[in-house]
Amino acid sequence: MAVAETQLYAKVANKHRSKSPSVLLESLLNKGFSAHIAQKALAATGQKTIEDAAKWLHSHCNDPSLDDPIPQEYALYLCPTGHLYNHLQEFWKESKRQCGKNRAHEIFPHITLCDFFTCEDQKVELLYDTLKRVGDSFSQCFPSSISLSLHASTSYLGFFIADSHANILKEFAVAFSSEASALADCHVKPCLKQFHLTLAHKFYPHHQKTLEQLAKCINPGETCQWVAALYSRDMRFVHYQTLRALFQYKPQNIDELMINTGDFIYVDPTQQSDVTEGWVIGTSHRTGCRGFLPENYTERANESDTWVKHREYVFATASRFFPQPENEPNVKLHREIHNPSMSRSVTNVFSLQSATLRRGVLVMRHGERVDQVFGKSWLQQCLTADGKYYRADLNFPSTLPKRKDSMKQFEYDPPLSCCGIFQSRLIGEALLDQEVTVSYVYSSPALRCVQTAQHLLQGLKLDQKVKIRVEPGLFDWTKWEASRVIPDFMTVTELVEASYKIDTSYRGNFPLSSLVLSESYEEYISRSSAVIKQIITACPSKGKGVILIVGHGSSLASFTRPLLGLPARDSSDFAQVVRKIPSLGMCYCEEIKEENKWQMVNPPVKTLTHGANAAFNWRNGIVED
Repeated sequence: MAVAETQLYAKVANKHRSKSPSVLLESLLNKGFSAHIAQKALAATGQKTIEDAAKWLHSHCNDPSLDDPIPQEYALYLCPTGHLYNHLQEFWKESKRQCGKNRAHEIFPHITLCDFFTCEDQKVELLYDTLKRVGDSFSQCFPSSISLSLHASTSYLGFFIADSHANILKEFAVAFSSEASALADCHVKPCLKQFHLTLAHKFYPHHQKTLEQLAKCINPGETCQWVAALYSRDMRFVHYQTLRALFQYKPQNIDELMINTGDFIYVDPTQQSDVTEGWVIGTSHRTGCRGFLPENYTERANESDTWVKHREYVFATASRFFPQPENEPNVKLHREIHNPSMSRSVTNVFSLQSATLRRGVLVMRHGERVDQVFGKSWLQQCLTADGKYYRADLNFPSTLPKRKDSMKQFEYDPPLSCCGIFQSRLIGEALLDQEVTVSYVYSSPALRCVQTAQHLLQGLKLDQKVKIRVEPGLFDWTKWEASRVIPDFMTVTELVEASYKIDTSYRGNFPLSSLVLSESYEEYISRSSAVIKQIITACPSKGKGVILIVGHGSSLASFTRPLLGLPARDSSDFAQVVRKIPSLGMCYCEEIKEENKWQMVNPPVKTLTHGANAAFNWRNGIVED
């Protein structure tokens, strides 16, 4: 056990209950649960219903930490509702789309009154009583509207609260913290610094202007009802990443974690270095169990997605205390709301900014390659005694394109698998469904990239209209070439003869002969930066066509960061990022012409996720023991 946890256990283990059992607790005790376990379940579910607590207990029956006396952490926030909240949510959504995720997106819009503090499970109801009493005492003097003024810096954007209103909020926070500390025997610290409502935090400096433009469309004087809300979180996972399961996963081994769609998993980034590639080790929020799970079954969630809302006090003309509704799950004020009466000013500026976007660059990794499935010796599995190719498995391509030199060159320049072809076609069809207009296609000279580009165009129904420009400068970092030689790629003539739609008039910016084996990281970054800039220059900026670049896992960072004006990652960080990029992984950048810059936004289509399908021999286990 870690020293910090040992000290924490010692701090809370000898505490005793100071309040008679509630009706909810009595019901759980009557079901045979111990007082400690029952109180833990109630605190973890917001003390709403017997059903919620019983469900939590059932889910956590195998939780190794169930008996540990670790309390929840609590915080008191002042949260906006009504029209102002709707505008803030629209800002949240649009700022994330245009500038990517920043720290503010981790939590819903709020003003911090009291930051996180611990409270023993059996004393949580005293916090509810305190919130009601203090809320009642301030209901008459609480401002009917709170004055907000926009403040911006290179790493922060938000509303500051005017002093006259901030003083009332501080008095409310002090009153709550003083009474809660005394009654619940916990240390509650009120926020006494500048009160603020954060809009964006820790973003890239070049996004500041865009974020400010979006923020100026929020009218801080919009109708708003303010709610003082008490939230809790599991203090053990404060510094962990939170993932959300996209699919169900049933363990194949005893050390793997069972997850259902929608489950949240806590992952400690410092514990992942020794984990097998493509897997993570984490703890389930739903069950408390720990184990390995496939990383591509998950996506990043927000920090506050696992928080529990306990009670709230609504400041209104007829102020009243609202317990959490029984039929509503862990209420999150950050849920998306679509309001048809939304002020047109916000919508107009979003439309205006979208209209000024001229070009897009979609950088994509190639589809599944055969050696990714069958190993480096895949070609030996497919050759007859006289050296002819045959299809040893349905995931091998039905044929290989003809090339003048030895078929052995395919070992160093492998084609797509049949699944890779299907993946590429599927992504092309999805782009067509989203009405993405591809005007130019560039491909690395690697056969798998050319094939991916071809099948993308077929899915887009553009294979007869747009031709592929083979650009040697788009090839992978040569240091990673396992063959220790630069592959002998198929020539443009050979590709055309194999029915690939190649632009024969195109002359690459970076000659194939210039690719150097085992180039340094700096050389690779310099090559990538020069090539992407030359491609952008070569493609006219008229219209809104997309430049599609099909490359390698390394391409997503090495070709987009120069466009965004960002420095290259450290080489070790770069390798960690690249190894997690799946087949057909993509990044999308849009140009804002009038600001002479590019920004990264969400790709036009969703990612493609699927599981493995191992080889099967019907003899094993069916007819043979």
